[in-house]
Amino acid sequence: MLTKRFFKTKNEAEVTFEIIHPEAITVELVAEFNDWQPLTMKFNKKDKRFKLKHRLPTGHEYHFRYLIDGEHWDNDDQADGYVPNGFGTQNSVVDTHKQA
Repeated sequence: MLTKRFFKTKNEAEVTFEIIHPEAITVELVAEFNDWQPLTMKFNKKDKRFKLKHRLPTGHEYHFRYLIDGEHWDNDDQADGYVPNGFGTQNSVVDTHKQA
């Protein structure tokens, strides 16, 4: 799940990436906005979700995926879109264009 918060005085959005993966021990966000370097997501025991907040420049689309336990790839089922990647699967897309 993606949630976005836009700032009136800054050209950036705070994006919260969330995924529920009950059997997962670790989940990492792997995205083009940080050169595809895995970012460890925090597990929230209360709602059983892995979460990560990240600020991104507005007016762009960014590709990302989730890496589960260092082995399995997953997409965000509520991403803003999906695009084919060079591995025969798809990447999730987060869009930081401000809606009018």
